[in-house]
Amino acid sequence: MNETVTLVIPGCNCAATLELCLRAACAIRDKENAPLREIIFVDDRSTDASRQIAESLDVRVIEGPGRGPGGARNTGFRAAAHPLVWFVDADCVAEPDALALLIPHMHTQNVTGSGGGGGVGGVSGSYGIQNPGSLLACLIHEEIIQRHLVMPSDVNFLATFNVLYRKDVLEEVGGFDERFLKGQDAELSFRVMEAGYPLRFERESRVRHFHEEQLFKYLKIQRQQGYWRVWLHLRHAGHTKGDSYSSLLDHIQPPLAMLSLACFALALALQFVLPSPAVLAWSACALSAIGLALAQFPLTLRITRRVGNAKYLLFAPMSFCRAYWRGVGLSLATLHVIAHKLGVSGAGAPEQS
Repeated sequence: MNETVTLVIPGCNCAATLELCLRAACAIRDKENAPLREIIFVDDRSTDASRQIAESLDVRVIEGPGRGPGGARNTGFRAAAHPLVWFVDADCVAEPDALALLIPHMHTQNVTGSGGGGGVGGVSGSYGIQNPGSLLACLIHEEIIQRHLVMPSDVNFLATFNVLYRKDVLEEVGGFDERFLKGQDAELSFRVMEAGYPLRFERESRVRHFHEEQLFKYLKIQRQQGYWRVWLHLRHAGHTKGDSYSSLLDHIQPPLAMLSLACFALALALQFVLPSPAVLAWSACALSAIGLALAQFPLTLRITRRVGNAKYLLFAPMSFCRAYWRGVGLSLATLHVIAHKLGVSGAGAPEQS
């Protein structure tokens, strides 16, 4: 079965990476008998030269609603003319065989027979790295690769940087939930599976990603990830113990980081008033921080052994620091949820930054 494909690339102010992204996509489309027949760039109200770059190339450009990547992806797939929709991010450069490696999975039968007409709903791929000169980018990249190496072919989570979905499946489940500014890929995955469609993973399909190079910007994104994960797990209970990409050890780190901060604040407050309870608070602070530090070493050591470079030991302090930023996001979301349930005026509206 030779099904044709529309590629949807959402973007806002992505001029720095967009041309490389689009040129790689056009090269895949322009091969003889290629299944990729259409490329749509959804310009989500850019204020830089993104739209002009896209218009200078042989791709279809449509205007997004300005509500973030979920809204842009929804706009793109609904305009698609072909039955398979491939999503690639604007800061990714697809390798020549990236799409060809995904398509066969769409014809894999659902051996469990759990609804969905027996067909696979979607399949995602893995990453290459486009900016290997950055230490932070390398740390981020090798963590992702380490996780991808142990992921099975049948998964319960698909990321949107390189993913192929059936258009009719996206229509059936209503597309992306535009309220989620982060975690919308997982949220969609959970709904697709709940509708009875299995999901697949192909680690040999790669797009080379411009990983983040600025530490503060990366940590801010991690705070947002922590924030939206609370809303995700409230919407889809039962995933807090982990998924195909992350484990329970990953999920307990942000709460553990916040526990150490709470114990530190309590110890300071009690230090000159109730010395004995203060000692207990200091001990709890130390134990939780030590536990958090130890939690970094299994993944750090696996990455370092595989890559064979001692610089990857720096993943441990980076990941330790990241847990606190994710924890801050988790705490903010928890406060918003509590305020919403108490009926506080204006509460419950997810943060936008």
